[in-house]
Amino acid sequence: MIVLGTVGLGLVAWLTRKVFFSKGTSSSSNYVSSPPPIATPNAPKKPERNFVKIMEQQGRKVIFFYGSQTGTAEDFAARLAKDCHQKYGVSAMTADIEAYDMSYLDTVPADSLAVFVVATYGEGEPTDNAVDFWEFLMDDSPQFSGMDNMDSPLSNLRFVVFGLGNKTYEHYNAVARRLDERFTALGATRIGERGEGDDDSSLEEDFLAWQEGMWPAFCQALGVDENNAKSGPREPIYAVEELASFDADDVYYGDLTERSTSEQIVYDAKRPFNAPLTSRELFKEGNDRHCLHLDIDISGTNLTYQTGDHVAIWPTNNDDQVQRLAALLGLKERLDTVIMVKATDPAASKQYPFPAPTTYRAIFAHYLDICAIPSRQALSQLVEFAPEGQVREALTTLASDKDQYRLHVHEAVRNLGEVLEHVLGSASSDAGAFSQVPFDLIVECVSRLQPRYYSISSSSKESPHIISATAVTLSYQPDPTPERTVYGVNTNYLYHIHATVHQLPSPGPAYDLAGSRGALYDAAQSICKLPVHVRRSQFKLPRNSSLPVIMVGPGTGVAPFRGFVRERVALKNDGKQVGPTVLFFGCRHSQQDYLYGDEWPELFATLGGESQMINAFSRETEQKVYVQHRLKEHGEAMWALIEKGAFIYVCGDAKHMAHDVQEVFIGLAETYGGRTKERAGAFIKQLRTSGRYQEDVWS
Repeated sequence: MIVLGTVGLGLVAWLTRKVFFSKGTSSSSNYVSSPPPIATPNAPKKPERNFVKIMEQQGRKVIFFYGSQTGTAEDFAARLAKDCHQKYGVSAMTADIEAYDMSYLDTVPADSLAVFVVATYGEGEPTDNAVDFWEFLMDDSPQFSGMDNMDSPLSNLRFVVFGLGNKTYEHYNAVARRLDERFTALGATRIGERGEGDDDSSLEEDFLAWQEGMWPAFCQALGVDENNAKSGPREPIYAVEELASFDADDVYYGDLTERSTSEQIVYDAKRPFNAPLTSRELFKEGNDRHCLHLDIDISGTNLTYQTGDHVAIWPTNNDDQVQRLAALLGLKERLDTVIMVKATDPAASKQYPFPAPTTYRAIFAHYLDICAIPSRQALSQLVEFAPEGQVREALTTLASDKDQYRLHVHEAVRNLGEVLEHVLGSASSDAGAFSQVPFDLIVECVSRLQPRYYSISSSSKESPHIISATAVTLSYQPDPTPERTVYGVNTNYLYHIHATVHQLPSPGPAYDLAGSRGALYDAAQSICKLPVHVRRSQFKLPRNSSLPVIMVGPGTGVAPFRGFVRERVALKNDGKQVGPTVLFFGCRHSQQDYLYGDEWPELFATLGGESQMINAFSRETEQKVYVQHRLKEHGEAMWALIEKGAFIYVCGDAKHMAHDVQEVFIGLAETYGGRTKERAGAFIKQLRTSGRYQEDVWS
């Protein structure tokens, strides 16, 4: 069997935990009984870091490494590994890049393959779990384990690479491209074409199209006859058992990590902290939207942040979606049944896809991203378990027809439960219509629920123990189905918390705020907590506070700039020299969605001098005025600051706003800098390279 999983970066190594439970009997033939757990020693062995040694011991010919920020690259790697084993009979394993010592790349046997599925994050940066590997590989002289061939240390390595990126960003798929170039420079041989997926278009379709050329090259490299690809019955990669007896203290009801008895706990991405939360509404009364300012208390923990970093908030799925999917799968009456889910491969590096034993309810609410849009490949795996007739035909169409999938799934923003309801049509009320779907297949096809990241809107110098964030509640009606409302997973969860604590009506769906064993909500004290951790960012103010800064951030793009401005004010109050600080902010109306409008006058009065806030209120003029228009109006003054060494910061929408703002800056270099269009573009690019032009943007 193979090592597979849709587990996220937020899990611990469950192999090191001894699980106590009694073997039970499944109540349905759809569920595969798992073998009794293997007891682990009280003092767990140090994990093996030499992946080549593990491959040799387990007879694996291919290893699929993933560099994943949101779990997509990890899912893709798992899907490739599954096809590798089940279709082509080649034993494989998936691997988190940060879990292994990558200096052993030079010892990968010449008859094996290393596959890299890597996402690009931020300004062409590797994902968090790939940072150490990246720094090692990009060193001028990386020290591999053998170093028998100093000129071409990776001459034995054959590799495959697929990158995940977004064309609206400046550094599209930079990590995959640079990895490809670096491996080649070190003597490695790429098998097949480098794949590049564009999340701004259709990452899934790019991934599927790339495989059409990759698998033939893959099979040729390993001496496998592609024409003999197996198409037999599905081999489950997880075993699921409903437990008749268990120790209640060992059940996980939404815990994100193993419970710890240690007095000193290190909180990070693998062990988030349940932080107390306070909130307030930023939009004025009468606005049809909501925007929350959050203050997250990290006092008494090892967590720290620097101004410009991101806070990760782990969400919960809403009750409506939990009930919808449970009903369709025939699990509505068994939501609180305790189950064990573990890998069928005894050599799997992660035996548990999430904390277990657990319940169906906890899995749907806390562990699986059931609100995500399912892939065509996932739908295709459900077809054989769908009711025969029109329902199965409809599901087959969505799984095989790109246009129908795009219209009814992708553009309609339907999650798995909504897709299954859609194909049922008038029979949508039939409870348990998809009860024949094995639950292990749901675990396999649905990604792990991942944290959502927010630019921190506070200053670490001013409030080192309170992290602030700014979040607009997301809800909208998709064009193909205007009668439906799609709710943002985390922002509506946050607003439900806010409404509950402040005893306000909540227009969105309901959520279970209590969390595992009531750890997240104290109703008597009206105190809510959120699982959080901090992610470092390169989006930083210049070390020299006397340098000017120009900030452009419409809407919630102003969030990090609230932190920047407050940081500059704190520095000035400490007697430091602070250069001109200019903020361009845009919103619809000064009396409705002017974020932090009550704070800016005093802050900029303290900064004084040339520091100023320049606003664009798009709904208060005959023609809509945006931040890029206001920037152009003040172009000569901004160019003067750039000539004095100003740092430029842009935060917000990557596809339109960030591009338009960059074009304005290029225009300033032409108009006031006397450069040609080409030289002006090169100048702005140089500012980016030197760190004087930074973006914190999203698509």
